[in-house]
Amino acid sequence: MGSSCPSIKNILLLDSEGKRVAVKYFSDEWPTNSAKLAFEKFVFTKTLKTNARTESEITLLENNIIIYKFVQDLHFFVTGGDEENEIILASVLQGFFDAITLLLRNNVDKREALENLDLILLCLDEIVDGGEHGLLYRPEPE
Repeated sequence: MGSSCPSIKNILLLDSEGKRVAVKYFSDEWPTNSAKLAFEKFVFTKTLKTNARTESEITLLENNIIIYKFVQDLHFFVTGGDEENEIILASVLQGFFDAITLLLRNNVDKREALENLDLILLCLDEIVDGGEHGLLYRPEPE
């Protein structure tokens, strides 16, 4: 990518069965809802057997870098292109996870997430703006 700002393709929050809790797509790579659902199922299936409970894991699937972490019955995913910096993608995941942990008052589970879905969706909008991660990149004032 020509931009110095990292590009995030999507952030997924799925339950322990791979169903959507909250998702946000910033890329046109998955133009239809069925394409998005198929991608979510693919990512969930490919990562299900891993041990991403203690710390974040990384994988490369279909030319996408996916950083993910599982907590209780929630699965957190951040997707970037294969040319993206894994450390930056991991920081997006950690920032999202930390924000959710604060919003849910340390009760990070599906029931609590669904009860606070409005806050989670707002959090998704604030972390990434149009695919560009806003927490790490701030242009210098002129």
